[in-house]
Amino acid sequence: MLEGKKIILGVCGSIAAYKTAFLVRLLVKAGAEVQVVMTPDATNFITPLTLSTLSKKPVYVQYFEPETGEWNNHVELGLWADLVIIAPASANTMAKMATGLVNNLLTAVYLSAKCPVYFAPAMDLDMWKHESTLHNVEQLKTYGNIFIPPGYGELASGLVGEGRMAEPEEMIAFIEADLKKGLPLLNKKALVTAGPTYEAIDPVRFLGNHSSGKMGFAIADALTKLGADVTLISGPTAQQSKSKSIKRINVTSAQNMLDTCQQHFTDADICVMSAAVADYTPVTVSDIKIKKKTDEFSIELKKTTDILKTLGAIKRPNQILVGFALETNDEETNAIEKLKKKNLDFIVLNSLNDTGAGFQTNTNKITIIDSALQKNDFDLKTKDEVATDICRKIIDLINA
Repeated sequence: MLEGKKIILGVCGSIAAYKTAFLVRLLVKAGAEVQVVMTPDATNFITPLTLSTLSKKPVYVQYFEPETGEWNNHVELGLWADLVIIAPASANTMAKMATGLVNNLLTAVYLSAKCPVYFAPAMDLDMWKHESTLHNVEQLKTYGNIFIPPGYGELASGLVGEGRMAEPEEMIAFIEADLKKGLPLLNKKALVTAGPTYEAIDPVRFLGNHSSGKMGFAIADALTKLGADVTLISGPTAQQSKSKSIKRINVTSAQNMLDTCQQHFTDADICVMSAAVADYTPVTVSDIKIKKKTDEFSIELKKTTDILKTLGAIKRPNQILVGFALETNDEETNAIEKLKKKNLDFIVLNSLNDTGAGFQTNTNKITIIDSALQKNDFDLKTKDEVATDICRKIIDLINA
């Protein structure tokens, strides 16, 4: 859930600041881009050099860098962030946040932020239990800030009780769980196919097509961002998923893809079959490289099993099955025929006659036709944007 997120980590003056080194490591490991902003007092507990090394970014403490005079723009930082995490959040900083007092860079960034703000208090027991502190926490909640409760245990003073900042692992789990709330495809399992298939002629040669897999990979990434648990079955391609949470299964031939789809189809709530699967495969495959001995050479082909039709025949009423139609002529007629024959919920039509659409490109131009034959035409867009449009249609069907 944190992969690709731009996160500002605000560090305040507290003995718990040492834990931020571990927190930065976990955030970076999760794929987040972390920008640390410290209060001046925080630098007494952990050095900016430590956090800069771990985050791979300069740490900001002042509005102006003393050596260069460069201005650290709090407005730009606040707008840049997808998330702000203030940990440890001291009693002093929480009081400033609650009242809008700005006397350092971190509180200025906080007031400029337009994204969710998480705060994890850390202080001694008596400070934590003081009515003013508890009042400030409640006030921050009313502003929409998200409270990460402190833990119970031994404190720096030797007292035992509440006030310990949540452990870095606990904060990561808390934030990821919070981010998942409200995702439209949370707890949904999705199956996506992508790329070409290669049908072997001999150990060296094969029959294939020009599919890059870009569209299928974009769909898998989009479904993941919406909360789905995605399994991606990919033919041979150099494409890589943006999300580490996607379960990728590599296959080669149409039969490999069919067998793998059948293994995972039953458990899937959403199936998007975007792979360019071969329609024919050689009847026989030579065990050794075929030598060039004659002026002519012919290969006997047989039909491959139609994956979409096979899955459509066993589709449950509550499953969503999506197919693709890449056409060169009679586009809509051919797409509608495929939609009906294969029991699809909708089909994504694109034409090689449209500039910027088709194999190998970073863009696509599609028409979505659903089982009620309602048609939606879309302009030329990036494949990431096309994937978002396809996912919106899936969500509409789920909510219908």
